[in-house]
Amino acid sequence: MTIALDRPVGTTDPASLVDPEVTERLSARIVNEHTEIDGPMARRIVAQTAAFLAASAHAPGQRLVPSKLVDIGWHTFILHTVDYADFCERVVGRFVHHVPETEADGHDSKTGEPLRNTVAALNAAGLTVDSELWRGSADCGQCHAGCHDSPKK
Repeated sequence: MTIALDRPVGTTDPASLVDPEVTERLSARIVNEHTEIDGPMARRIVAQTAAFLAASAHAPGQRLVPSKLVDIGWHTFILHTVDYADFCERVVGRFVHHVPETEADGHDSKTGEPLRNTVAALNAAGLTVDSELWRGSADCGQCHAGCHDSPKK
């Protein structure tokens, strides 16, 4: 069962989408692996990672990309496979694959357009956006060819 996010912009706190114990586990790992990030920032990263993943359920066919900080959260979440798979099924309704992209794949982070589109998708899903964490896109997306499970050939 997916969680319905049909609410006005900014009304859903994405931190509420992740179990508090999982948030603490992920935050601790982020802090341990990225010494420049403190606990409060790590928890914000986990929350915005949840928002990014949740938005993918509301933007099928759109190419959403994480920011550099959100990508740290996504990489960390993926390492906790049981928690990640459970979150994806519960919140998104399907597994969300992480697909690294290159300029050869049509990824152009210089324009900022993919990141702006992602923030717009978060807003459209009613998720609160932590603007400070949405600067500078990472070289990856939640899908290939516009859907969550398209294999890369």
